[in-house]
Amino acid sequence: MLVLESIVLALAWIFIAGTLLPFIREPHWWIRVFDFPRVQITVVMVCLVLVLGGLELWGGSLSWWAWASVAALAAAVIYQVVRIFPYTPLARVQTHAVTGQTTGPRLRLLISNVFMNNREYARWLAAVREVDPDVVVAVETDHAWMAAIDVLEAEGYGHTVKVPQDDTYGILVYSRLPLAAAEVRRVVVEEVPSVWVEIELEGGRRVQAVFLHPRPPRADLRQSSAQRDAELVLVARELEAMTGPRLVAGDLNDVAWSTTTSLFQEISGLLDPRVGRGTFATFHADHPLARFPLDHVFHSEHFKLVELRRLGKVGSDHFPILIELTLTPDAAVVQEAPRADTDTHAVGEEVLDDALEHLPKDPEVAPEDR
Repeated sequence: MLVLESIVLALAWIFIAGTLLPFIREPHWWIRVFDFPRVQITVVMVCLVLVLGGLELWGGSLSWWAWASVAALAAAVIYQVVRIFPYTPLARVQTHAVTGQTTGPRLRLLISNVFMNNREYARWLAAVREVDPDVVVAVETDHAWMAAIDVLEAEGYGHTVKVPQDDTYGILVYSRLPLAAAEVRRVVVEEVPSVWVEIELEGGRRVQAVFLHPRPPRADLRQSSAQRDAELVLVARELEAMTGPRLVAGDLNDVAWSTTTSLFQEISGLLDPRVGRGTFATFHADHPLARFPLDHVFHSEHFKLVELRRLGKVGSDHFPILIELTLTPDAAVVQEAPRADTDTHAVGEEVLDDALEHLPKDPEVAPEDR
């Protein structure tokens, strides 16, 4: 029994450490990776508490160290639940759903990380056709993907922005709605593009859209989150200065509940339609017990929600996300957008300073450009 208790306690402190590490404001991959599995860490810690309780009931008295561990586990579970809670149906929504009839213009958007080496083009196209979006955004798209899905142009998606790349950072945009002021930016490093474009809705109202796929923190490449964090902060600061309808969509390689994503939301002033509805975990499609919400859509307070759902498998390691939004006159009145204060902007500046220390030589983000 003592051996079992020792094993359980060792596991307990590993997961407690995994809870504490993200408090360190450093972009190192071995720290930031613990932002992702908060749900999984919470479930394991609850199980460990139950096991320790079982040892007390059936195996005799636990040591004082075991009881201290139970208390630490309980505190860690409470903290993790607080971080995850907004992305459950028990929380208050940020984006209100449309009720009754609405005459406002709508935008139906599909965002999909196709997984570059996935060659199930027909399966992916079938999923797109089934949900009939106005705008299709496909990331991690190479030239082979572009050649395969260019058939969308003949099916009414005649407005396009294409940035195919053979390094997993390509972005393809196909739209039935007119696109204006299209621009490909490389916000942090040359290899990672983002698409900035105005989508013209029915009636002529334009929406500023930004489509992103920043680099993730990766253990196998010892790649920090510096580039991702810097890109999100810089994009957020530009969006903060805008007043019209706007949205951001893409595989952000970050989870909804991370500090960086929260910072992005506060600075940009955008709403998260998942809050109060669910996590909508999109990665990994093939591993149900290890899924994280990496694919995101954020929008300004001008919109209400018509539909939000995760689609089925398309051969990728990501599930696509479908969202339909509508511009409504009262949306900005009944919805409260996040607002950044001085402290939030100071944290954003710290993120950029940290990022500069970890970026490659000659980065595009120089101090004078900030």
